[in-house]
Amino acid sequence: MLSRRTDLPLDADVLGRFLPWIIAFMVFLAVLATAGMFVLQDAASRWSAGVARTLTVQIPPPTGERILPPAEDPRVLEALKILRTTPGIVRANVLSDDRLASLLEPWLGRASAVSGLPLPRLIDVEIEAGTTVDAQALGQRLAEAIAGASVDDHRIWLDRLLRLLGAVEWVAMAILACIGLATVGTVVYATRTSLAVHRQVIEVLHLIGAQDAYVARQFAWRALSLGLRGGLIGLSLALPALLAVGYVAAHIDSELLPRASLSPLQWGMIAAIPLLASAVAMLTARVTVMKTLAAML
Repeated sequence: MLSRRTDLPLDADVLGRFLPWIIAFMVFLAVLATAGMFVLQDAASRWSAGVARTLTVQIPPPTGERILPPAEDPRVLEALKILRTTPGIVRANVLSDDRLASLLEPWLGRASAVSGLPLPRLIDVEIEAGTTVDAQALGQRLAEAIAGASVDDHRIWLDRLLRLLGAVEWVAMAILACIGLATVGTVVYATRTSLAVHRQVIEVLHLIGAQDAYVARQFAWRALSLGLRGGLIGLSLALPALLAVGYVAAHIDSELLPRASLSPLQWGMIAAIPLLASAVAMLTARVTVMKTLAAML
C-alpha cells in the first residue's frame, strides 16, 4: 500500500528490519501512558464533581441513653435546623441505618454485624453550585449547639488527591515526551547510517541532476512506511493489555478506584498514535537527510 518507486535500494537496509520494532515498542509505551493519563483525568473530574460540593456532619451517639431514631432525636433535629438555614446549603439529609451499615460492610461484614453498635449519626450536606460555605465556622456553630458534633470537609483531602493526580499526569506527559525524543533519536541514527551506506549512489544521483529534496523524499517515504508498520504493531500489542486491565478493574468492587474506561474520543486519540509516530518519523528523516546532505556534498 505504501510502496513507491525509488532509485535507492533502501529496502535492503538492515536498519529497516529493526526500526519498525523499535517504533512498535515506543508506540506500545505511548499508548499505555496516554490511556493511563486519560483515566486519571476522568477520575479527577469525577471525584471533583462528586465531592467538591459536599460536607458530612457527624453527631456522636449518646452515652448511657437510649438511641432514638433520627426523626425523634433532638440533636439531629437541631443540626438539621442549623444546616438548612445556613446560606449556600441546598440539601441536608440524615443517612439511614441501612445506608450506614452498607458503608461499613466492606470493613465489618454484613449489616447484622453492626446492628448493635452505637453508630454516629451522619448528615449528608450538599452545597449550592458556585457558592462556598465556611466549614470551620459551621463546625463551631454545630459544636456549640450539639456536644461532639463535627464537620468533615471533603475538599481538604480532595485537594491533596487532585494535586497527587496532577503530579502523576505530569509524569505521564514527561514519559510521552521521552518516548517522542527516543523515537526521533532512533530515526535520526537510522537515517544517517543509511545515508552513509548509500553515499555513492546518492553522489551518482546528484551527478545526473537529482536534488537534495528528491533524495530526502525517498528517505521520508521509507520512514513513513516503517513508522506506520511499527505503529500498527505497537497498537495491536497495547490494545489487549488495555482491555485486560479494564476487565480486571471492572471486577474490583471499590468506589475509590478510578473507572478504567475510555470515551470514543479518547479511543480515537489513542488510535491516532501510530499515525503521529509515522508522521514524526517521516518529518525527522526528511530534516535529517536535508541537513546531512548539505554538510556531506
